[in-house]
Amino acid sequence: MHNFTPEDLLLYLYNETSPAQTAQIKAALETDWSLREKFEVITSAQKRLEALKMTPSQQTIENILSYAEKAVAELTPQA
Repeated sequence: MHNFTPEDLLLYLYNETSPAQTAQIKAALETDWSLREKFEVITSAQKRLEALKMTPSQQTIENILSYAEKAVAELTPQA
């Protein structure tokens, strides 16, 4: 039996696992109550997060854009 990590379950929740891994996790969830309990906690957290109406502050947006500009400048060859 494979030991799935919370990251594996999160990828499964968002349909980002391979078909083979999806089948393995699905089978494990049907037989392993502990894994199913962990998955239910993750699913519950996802639902609570989706219910929140959050938007980033303007300062946060500006910080992200500034960081992205610096990263692009570092990767762009200087003439």
